[in-house]
Amino acid sequence: MLSENIRAIRKSKGLSQEELAIKLNVVRQTISKWEQGLSVPDADMLISLSEAFETPVSTLLGETVMESEVDDLKAISEKLEIVNLQLAQRKTTRRKTLYWLLISLCAVIVLIFAVLIALNSPYLGWDYSDPETAVVGVAFHAFEWLFVRLAPIIFIGAIVGIFLTRKKG
Repeated sequence: MLSENIRAIRKSKGLSQEELAIKLNVVRQTISKWEQGLSVPDADMLISLSEAFETPVSTLLGETVMESEVDDLKAISEKLEIVNLQLAQRKTTRRKTLYWLLISLCAVIVLIFAVLIALNSPYLGWDYSDPETAVVGVAFHAFEWLFVRLAPIIFIGAIVGIFLTRKKG
């Protein structure tokens, strides 16, 4: 049991027999004999082993230690890989969504400009003498004034955004 525990803990810590021997100031063959059950470490060496392994002596002497830490590391690395793939997918999805939103924004701006041109845009020539059309005229004039000044800036920003978010490759 002790021999199996020494081997299992050494492997789980990622140590070779040579590395463990150097830590304990013994020869590699001593570690090999312990792991084969041909000899056992004395009480002082058990304490040194527990310190080298950062494991209680009772664990060294207790039940068989499974080599599960290596499997745990594999499982953790596989889970991390899945998380990284999911994050990459999410990033790609966000980029695609932003890309198409920016294209849609450009299309809407072009469409509104086309409508304003088709309506022969009464931008500054609206007749405000009729009270019923005056309110609509002021609202339309305010929208048109704001749109004519902001749309080119937004359009250029959207074009730049399209180029920055397009799929590379």
